[in-house]
Amino acid sequence: MARVLHAASLFFLLTKLSIGQREVTIQKGPLYRTEGYPVSIGCNVTGHQGPSEQHFRWSVYLPTAPAQEIQIVSTESAKFSYAVYAQRVRSREIYVERVQGNSVLLHIAALQMKDAGEYECHTPNTDGKYHGSYSAKTNLVVLPDTLSATMSPRTLSKEEDDALELTCEAAKATAQHTHLSVSWYLTQDGGSGQATKIISLSRDFVVVPGPVYTERFAAGDVRLDRLGVTTFRLRIERLQPSDQGQVFCEAAEWIQDPDETWSCISKKRTDPTVLRIQPAGRDFQVSITAKSTFAEGKPLELTCLAEGSSSHQQLQGAWFLNGTEIAQVDADGVLGLKTDYKDRASQGQLQVSKLNPRAFSLKIFSVGPEDEGAYRCSVAEVVRSRRGSWQVLQRKQSPVSPVQLVKPAARSVEVSAKNKQQPVWEGEALTLLCRVGGAASPLSVSWWRTRQDQTQPELVAAMAQDGTVQLGASSGGPSNHGNTRLEKGDWATFQLEITSTAVVDSGTYECRVSERTWNPASDLSWAQRTAVTVKSLQSSLQVNLMIRQPQVTLASTFDLACIVTTGYSELSLPLSVTWQFQPTRSPVFQQLIRISHNGTIEWGDTLPQFHRKTKISQSSSRSQLQIYDATEEEIGMYRCKVEVHDRNALLTNGFVRASAISHPVRVHIVLPVSNLEVNSSNQVHEIAINSNTKIECSILSWSTGNLQLVVIWYFSPISTNASWLRILEVDQTNVIKYGDEFHTPWRKQKFHAEKVSQDLFQLHILGVDDSDQGDYHCAVEEWLLSTNSTWHKLGSEKSGRTQLRLKPTGSNIRVSKVDWTANATEHREVAMRCGLENSGGPAALYSVIWYWNREHSGSKMLVHLHHDGLLEYGEEALQSRLHCYRSAPADFVLKLHRVELADAGMYWCRVAEWQLHGQSSKWASQASAESQRMMLTVLPSEPTFSSRICSSVPLVYFLFICPFVLCGLLLLALLCVYQKARKVATLGSKAQKEKALWLDLGGAGGRTTDRREDQEEEEEEGQ
Repeated sequence: MARVLHAASLFFLLTKLSIGQREVTIQKGPLYRTEGYPVSIGCNVTGHQGPSEQHFRWSVYLPTAPAQEIQIVSTESAKFSYAVYAQRVRSREIYVERVQGNSVLLHIAALQMKDAGEYECHTPNTDGKYHGSYSAKTNLVVLPDTLSATMSPRTLSKEEDDALELTCEAAKATAQHTHLSVSWYLTQDGGSGQATKIISLSRDFVVVPGPVYTERFAAGDVRLDRLGVTTFRLRIERLQPSDQGQVFCEAAEWIQDPDETWSCISKKRTDPTVLRIQPAGRDFQVSITAKSTFAEGKPLELTCLAEGSSSHQQLQGAWFLNGTEIAQVDADGVLGLKTDYKDRASQGQLQVSKLNPRAFSLKIFSVGPEDEGAYRCSVAEVVRSRRGSWQVLQRKQSPVSPVQLVKPAARSVEVSAKNKQQPVWEGEALTLLCRVGGAASPLSVSWWRTRQDQTQPELVAAMAQDGTVQLGASSGGPSNHGNTRLEKGDWATFQLEITSTAVVDSGTYECRVSERTWNPASDLSWAQRTAVTVKSLQSSLQVNLMIRQPQVTLASTFDLACIVTTGYSELSLPLSVTWQFQPTRSPVFQQLIRISHNGTIEWGDTLPQFHRKTKISQSSSRSQLQIYDATEEEIGMYRCKVEVHDRNALLTNGFVRASAISHPVRVHIVLPVSNLEVNSSNQVHEIAINSNTKIECSILSWSTGNLQLVVIWYFSPISTNASWLRILEVDQTNVIKYGDEFHTPWRKQKFHAEKVSQDLFQLHILGVDDSDQGDYHCAVEEWLLSTNSTWHKLGSEKSGRTQLRLKPTGSNIRVSKVDWTANATEHREVAMRCGLENSGGPAALYSVIWYWNREHSGSKMLVHLHHDGLLEYGEEALQSRLHCYRSAPADFVLKLHRVELADAGMYWCRVAEWQLHGQSSKWASQASAESQRMMLTVLPSEPTFSSRICSSVPLVYFLFICPFVLCGLLLLALLCVYQKARKVATLGSKAQKEKALWLDLGGAGGRTTDRREDQEEEEEEGQ
């Protein structure tokens, strides 16, 4: 069957080719073009049998005389043109361009309003006979030029890295549906050079940067914003010298032809803005500051300064000693040192750093002979290459600065002795003096200690005659932490000092003095003992935690006091206080803040909210924690930990002698009580159409404190049963957020909120029309902002309803209420129609809004076709899938491309009538009506077994025709068998009758009968 169909199609094609039907086609119309701008109309001929190069004649039929042909131009003869077009043809304002032998373009350089009409393209016959079409027509409509583009011309002087902001006003008033594109350009060389595109907004509302500005657009430095219907803003964040020149804005108007291609019908360019950019200064000088002489062992610091450089330049510095580079710091602050200087830096003897973007420092903490010489620094300006490395633009060097060392001057040493009373507290300093009387002589001394729980003495410290000091094994151990010192005041005075004592330092101390004689065996020695008791600090340390109000109101302040009680308060030992906090759902305490013994404050890592809302007051016996603006994050357990350090805590790295932790205290945070009250009375406003009105929201009472109000306006249309729609919300920070149904430029211009006073808010509605009728009310919420930037809602109240009605105008429209249900296949198209049953007259215009409602979800605005032809989509993503247009003056069509399963649901339209209103001649909505709900069901496109069969046309034909063919053949075979059986039966019956007759005749004519029977039998066998 498929072969039969294929043969038939091939036969039809060959027949058509053999006929050679001539056909002239012209660009499909109507074509809308603008006065003063060019137009090109294409025409071609196919199926001709004459020469390959055909001639074309162009004529026009004007609306004033639609039956009269006016010849314009021809490819055959220059005398073809009528007088009305002859001059324009001779001046090449109108001419024909041959694209191919059988294809041409008619060009009109500058359209005039009188050029509107029906254009005909005719081709003379070159075939043997007439067959086919020899002309084609299209309509050309000339529109007035309504496009405008304006920008105030001025001259701007900017500096490099400054910001630029320019605004362009572009508008059109074409009655047809057109799109607008806006582009910004830069010209240099006084405006005579080629324009460079900066950025543009295409006719499809896509922002496209120019090739030169692509990277800066991706970085966010170049932007194009549409501020309203006609306002377009260009913003360049960081200007570059290459941006200098003349900047102008160009607007273009586009229309879609019937062949679905877009054509530019008008274009306007603004006056340019002259932009002058002053480059940042790059010249600088390098100087070095240092003293010429330094004492050995003293610190040396050299500073290298780049004078005259700007903050935008990136600099790197290098240090030289006697002409050899010793250190370098690049623009990122990465340090590079010579090998021996790298070792000194790792040991803390050397430091090279970048003090600021223009200053570099070289510091040697202890100068030696190797550091003497001539120092010099160099500074280089660099930029980062595309590969990420630094590229040097210029390099400057400082003058040489010589450094010489001088020997330190001799100095005297004075030592004083202090007497200490016994006993001493743990952590206090213990000083013991050993004086020897008699004549001056070289002496040696040793101190021994016998602890309270021991009998054998141990060496604490010893000093030989030459002044060499030897510390005992226990002096450098954990008990004294290396704080044991032995000093010689004069030839006879020796002082032992333990700067920070421990309990284990209690015991008997013995001073042994030795004098050497000529005979070592007869050396003299003397000894003296004293008892020392060291009392424990831990034994008398107590810590208590107090709070005045364990239940705290949110955003208020609460205090915690940690009180320290000791028996050695007169010592004024350094304390460290650590405040700890355990959140409600945490099993452990975390460090909140630690005030160390040296006054430094260490914050915990896991509680950043306390950093900016906590105050600490501390004395020798009390630490007070004050927390401001309490939030839920402060709910939990609090406690304090106190640590007692050595008196010389700075020398012993804060060694802890005693510590204690207070009992925990729980803090609860509660919200303040809301006193919000809003006027709940209902009102009715009846106003004239296209007038302005305002809805009030009055607050009768509110709470005190640092609170903010949120005001939300709601609207419920009269004509629908939809739930309350959120118009806009003024949040705690006075930011206005429009609802989903009102998040369009047209809606934002129509509705805006105003705070008249602390207790009065208003919703302004401009140009009220039929769609604004309904109920309005406001919802007010009280919010409290805590220090962690968290908002807490204290309460909310709703106002009464305000019903907005329009005064009757006498206008009434009706929309068709015919039920509509359709099934659509996924990934295909579907169209829905909305028609008017009556019309408001020839002066009326109409707008239509299409809505969609899916099961278990609210209604959603899809697209709004305004009365002036402007298309407004509920979401930008819908532009590629929806097409709304008017197929007739009273018929509106919504077409869905590439239908998805999620598109199923209820669809309906709302049509509004618009007429000129009042002396201001403004268009106003007189009345509106809604259509019946339209149910759309979307079927999946996954192929099933039956769909696979139905999708193959040859297989369908085979399955449909094959049973009929088989049944026909079977019936034909049965009919043949039946006929043959019937014939055999008839012959048999006839033979029997003849035999019986022969018997009756008694054998007469037997031969004849036998001969006939033989003949019949032979015929039967032959059959």
